Amino acid sequence: MPKGSNTPVPTTALRVELGWRGGPGVPDADASALLLVGGKVRSDGDFVFYNQPLHASGAVRHEGKRNTAGGVTDTLLVDLTRVEPAIETVVVVASADGGTFGQVPGLYIEVRDAARDGVVARFDSAGASVETAFVLGEFYRRQGAWKFRAVGQGYGSGLEGLATDYGITVDEPQHAARPAAPAPAPAAPPVAPPVTMPPPVAPPVTMPPPVTMPPPPQPAVPAAPVRLTKVTLTKAAPAVSLAKQGGTSGAMRVNLNWQVRKQFSGWGSKRGRAVAMHSDLDLDLCALYELTDGSKGVVQALGNAFGSLHQPPYIHLDGDDRTGAVETGENLTVNLDHKQAFRRILVFVTIYEGARSFADLHATVTLQPQFGAAIDFSLDECTVPSPVCALALITNTGQDLVVQREARYLVPERGVSPQRTVDHAYGWGMNWTPGRK
Repeated sequence: MPKGSNTPVPTTALRVELGWRGGPGVPDADASALLLVGGKVRSDGDFVFYNQPLHASGAVRHEGKRNTAGGVTDTLLVDLTRVEPAIETVVVVASADGGTFGQVPGLYIEVRDAARDGVVARFDSAGASVETAFVLGEFYRRQGAWKFRAVGQGYGSGLEGLATDYGITVDEPQHAARPAAPAPAPAAPPVAPPVTMPPPVAPPVTMPPPVTMPPPPQPAVPAAPVRLTKVTLTKAAPAVSLAKQGGTSGAMRVNLNWQVRKQFSGWGSKRGRAVAMHSDLDLDLCALYELTDGSKGVVQALGNAFGSLHQPPYIHLDGDDRTGAVETGENLTVNLDHKQAFRRILVFVTIYEGARSFADLHATVTLQPQFGAAIDFSLDECTVPSPVCALALITNTGQDLVVQREARYLVPERGVSPQRTVDHAYGWGMNWTPGRK
């Protein structure tokens, strides 16, 4: 589609993909959406992005990033059947993180029918320079039907400036200007001393009883502003408090996405290290848990131990991505409404089949609280023949949950399972039996 053009779209669930070519020195980018009435949001809840991934109506959901052979994508699901009648426009936005869009090659937005997976519309954005945010496209109602318009309007003020223009209150520090010093008051002219007069005598006055006035209405407490910051854990700064990031309740989604840098059909060596990567790579996201009542267990696809979100262990594995082909990778969810029940949770990943080591695998872990900033980190390069990696340790300190980046590759001893290896490394003390999925 050329810039400014429009096309009809079916009133159905649509997958909106923001994509670009990644590489060294290329900034990250994020997709977000704003639901508008009269060109503005009704409240901060009409802003869907990485720290607020689901609209209350269910009409828009941020699904997250995925690395592909051709680049990187960040995806939104827009279900036009669930958009409230008052909403006139759904604006789709891209924002750059760590640079400008002049450094982001191949930026595009593609709209696909989620059920049939056919391309409905595509707009390739070109000619960017210093912009740090873009309105790439918008869905709008016209005579009872929906259309998509390719917009391509750039902003130099980033996601904060763009969101503010649409009525979002952003939680960012503001730098107030220093007030000017007051000018000295002019010297007063000399005043003659006052003449003292005797007070007049007035007859007593009967005052009417005071009128009782109702108390003034209390102003409404404003909603907390939207927080745009993200947290990236590193070796130098490996831990973060969930409470300090606003993640104290609701569901926390833990996502693992991966990309095989190179593909191999057998076991061999490269640069002196053992590697084995197959096209049918199957990774399993798992979690060891220990609750405050002393119970312990594991959540994993092996043995169909998918857990439960609303009863112990309050952890649920969403599904088993056997190939990495689905757009959202492997996910599990932690119910932070029951955070007092957790003593510790260890999130880890194993290779079920398709490879013997994590060598030449690029993976990203994202923890997304429902109410709070996203926490992410990348795994270090694997230089040992490891089929299991401890990702993150979540510990209850008594007042808070602390997330610790582990990114620790483990090498099992001969005949020892990856799960038992993780157990021994972190002192869980469980009994293990063989299992299948």
